[in-house]
Amino acid sequence: MNIGKLIRLNRLFCHPSGRLCSIAVDHFIGYGAGLPDGLREIKTTLSAIVAAEPDAITMHRGIATSAWLPFAGRVPLILQTMIARPDDTAYQQMVTPEEAVRLGADAMAVVAYVRGKTEAMYLRGVSDCVREAARFEMPVICHIYPRHATDISQISFAPEDIAWATRCAVEAGVDIVKTPYCGDVQAHAQIVADSPVPVVAAGGPKQETFEAALGMMAEVIRSGARGATIGRNVWGFGQITQAVQAFKAVIHEGKTAQEALQIAGL
Repeated sequence: MNIGKLIRLNRLFCHPSGRLCSIAVDHFIGYGAGLPDGLREIKTTLSAIVAAEPDAITMHRGIATSAWLPFAGRVPLILQTMIARPDDTAYQQMVTPEEAVRLGADAMAVVAYVRGKTEAMYLRGVSDCVREAARFEMPVICHIYPRHATDISQISFAPEDIAWATRCAVEAGVDIVKTPYCGDVQAHAQIVADSPVPVVAAGGPKQETFEAALGMMAEVIRSGARGATIGRNVWGFGQITQAVQAFKAVIHEGKTAQEALQIAGL
């Protein structure tokens, strides 16, 4: 690893805990028509997120160029470069590593789905991004999800499938793996321990309550994961700034869900 990539990675993992608490607003065509609540007024949402000082924010290029200017440089930027759906009806790279550098990104994200007949296509796409990003010392974060063997439109949370997805991303040469939490602390701890690169958790489907979302994150941290990227479980719960503060308390301070709620005033 050369100094350029190391500088960028250190910006992401700058907290003394060594973990990453990042927020994602890169929700695009994978969610079908319309926008989820919480992302319609994107400038207001970004302002509320930045107010809590997360370690990074992930977004697509269009949001970065049209809405990120007031906050540029205040929080590290992770640029989502792909649009994809698990059922293979969409899979395109929208941003090159060179563009990510030009836009001031600290890392670029790529998406891949494994299990099913098209997993090699996705992994080839990841490998191509890794190869091109190396020219610019740009870290690559792979958002990788295993699919059900019988229904590729559905994500599998089985530990063996999460382990497989993580290893596939590692073999493709990425710098950070973001993958779903399997729901079992001991099993996830083994997945994390087996990975030679940092593993962070996807924020997961929106939980019924905010406390439940924090409880899941506490399990993620107990597994040894290096943090998480959270989307719907932040901007989907209304009080966005306080939500980020609560997740930071869990991820960086090891607080319980109840303790984090008190810290954030929720």
